[in-house]
Amino acid sequence: MSNVIEIVDLKKRFGSGENEAIIYDGANLNIEKGSFVSLTGPSGSGKSTLLYLIGGLDRDFTGAIRIGGKNISGMSDSELSEIRSFKLSYVFQFYNLVANLTVEENILLPIELSGRKTKAYKDKLEELLELTGLTAKRKCYPSQLSGGQQQRCSIARAVLTEPEILLADEATGNLDRSSGEEIMKLFKRLNEEKGITILQVTHSPECAAYGSRIVRLSDHKLVEA
Repeated sequence: MSNVIEIVDLKKRFGSGENEAIIYDGANLNIEKGSFVSLTGPSGSGKSTLLYLIGGLDRDFTGAIRIGGKNISGMSDSELSEIRSFKLSYVFQFYNLVANLTVEENILLPIELSGRKTKAYKDKLEELLELTGLTAKRKCYPSQLSGGQQQRCSIARAVLTEPEILLADEATGNLDRSSGEEIMKLFKRLNEEKGITILQVTHSPECAAYGSRIVRLSDHKLVEA
């Protein structure tokens, strides 16, 4: 099976001189298409930083990060934007929903902003509303939803364009245990039924166990747990 993410000899530091902090020092990682990888490690060690690096949101590093075989270091801003629009997507700890938009409007928002026609995504919207259990909540606003429902809405928004890769940053961090389990089961379904490759950052052993593979950030390197 081919690799969709390849990290080779990654080095990343913050600050300089006495204030310099080493985050990655020769880290390597291959993620196969269709896999579900959980990234664990101490708080503040740089787990979330890896997601920003993979998405090209932080380009201050040495080494190589390849998405679909292409090194993001040599990409233009427009090429990176294209990848973030169609090849990979993010789910964050905070739901980032627009308060004055309904559930379905929030899900369709990236399509609206890109200038594409939302009508072309009607069937996909219906499928995702059913998959996330939000069909009955489609006309509700974020303030009328529980935390788990808001996160499911943000996940539906993230996968509407059928990205190959989903990067999840502590997606259950603001949720109670029951709601967190619902989110992890949803990730599992998206991975198994839609074939979406998932890389999640989590501090929870229970959430990490949903992955088919667990990688730990240790001593500035990425190692199999």
